[in-house]
Amino acid sequence: QVQLVESGGGLVQAGESLRLSCSACTSVFRINDMGWYPQAPGKQRTLVATITVDGQATYADSVRGRFTISRDNAKNTVTVHLQMNNLEPEDEAVYYCWADARGPTSGASLGGYWGQGTQVTVSS
Repeated sequence: QVQLVESGGGLVQAGESLRLSCSACTSVFRINDMGWYPQAPGKQRTLVATITVDGQATYADSVRGRFTISRDNAKNTVTVHLQMNNLEPEDEAVYYCWADARGPTSGASLGGYWGQGTQVTVSS
């Protein structure tokens, strides 16, 4: 079982910044790609940013230039961050961290895992 622990949400005004973090233990499983999926009320989760194990990032058009995803690969822990600048009311959502877990030796896919979600509220 892979557990993802998120932190960093909160209430900000439009134009301000927030930094989200999500950590996973990698002492048993390997973590490949990671990403962030916001989910607004009544809407589906949509991918806004992903990062590969070697740090290559991709972004949705709606956040490119405002959000930055990064990753720290420590010995037994991996942490992914989402720096969100110039926040807009449309960014308001519960943000879920996602990780692609792999077996420690075979590298076989163990499926995707989700964090518990963290609320981002942007007031106009």
